[in-house]
Amino acid sequence: MGRVLEEARFAVAFTESMKEMAQAQWPHAKGKVYVQSQGIATTPNAAFNWNTFLQRSEINQSADNLHIFLLICGLRQVKDPLYLVDAFSAWHQEEPNVHLVIVGPEVDPVFTREVKAKVKRAAGVRLIGEMPQEDLHAVVKNCFAVVNSSVSEGMSAAILEAMDLEVPVLARNIPGNAAVVKHEVTGLLFSNPQEFVHLAKRLVSDPALEKEIVVNGREYVRMYHSWQVERDTYQQLIRKLEGSTED
Repeated sequence: MGRVLEEARFAVAFTESMKEMAQAQWPHAKGKVYVQSQGIATTPNAAFNWNTFLQRSEINQSADNLHIFLLICGLRQVKDPLYLVDAFSAWHQEEPNVHLVIVGPEVDPVFTREVKAKVKRAAGVRLIGEMPQEDLHAVVKNCFAVVNSSVSEGMSAAILEAMDLEVPVLARNIPGNAAVVKHEVTGLLFSNPQEFVHLAKRLVSDPALEKEIVVNGREYVRMYHSWQVERDTYQQLIRKLEGSTED
């Protein structure tokens, strides 16, 4: 990475803290690193059928009473999709209307087999393969909350898309997530599976908290994750490159 940075004209970091870490690791990169957070635009499929999705997920209950928690991730170890499975399954046995649905591509074939075997034995947990983005955005819009249980994140697009679609977020308390989720303001942060269940129960039983998080999350994304601003930043960097090649 250091050698790549030596050759690069520019590097873009999602956050100030990422920029500082990069500059500490590679002092020669000072002056090259720009901060631009991820821009977000969501396009849910208006024709998407939520009931068909529930049937495909083998969740056969009245849609009105359900609380679907959605974990969006490629099946690889850094995303830690099994982190919450045991705790969630125990909660589901107490409250059968809560379900965890894991959606994403099979990135690591060996790990995927482990995930499938575990989910098969876990009541209240379902695994769905990769979906077109517009359909996935429609699923997000219809679910109760989006979950992130990664060991490490740069900046989770799924979290930001959930905020944009006015859906509450519960995220593992790691630096990449804590950079975009302010606890009890734009989402909820958990440090272990038991805390996740505690916070999820609180969210289910407290509509005022849910509403507040949703309003704040949407406002945060609009203010700090505009795709137009992201586009303008990259256009400016490209113009600088074009200017220097003309010199």
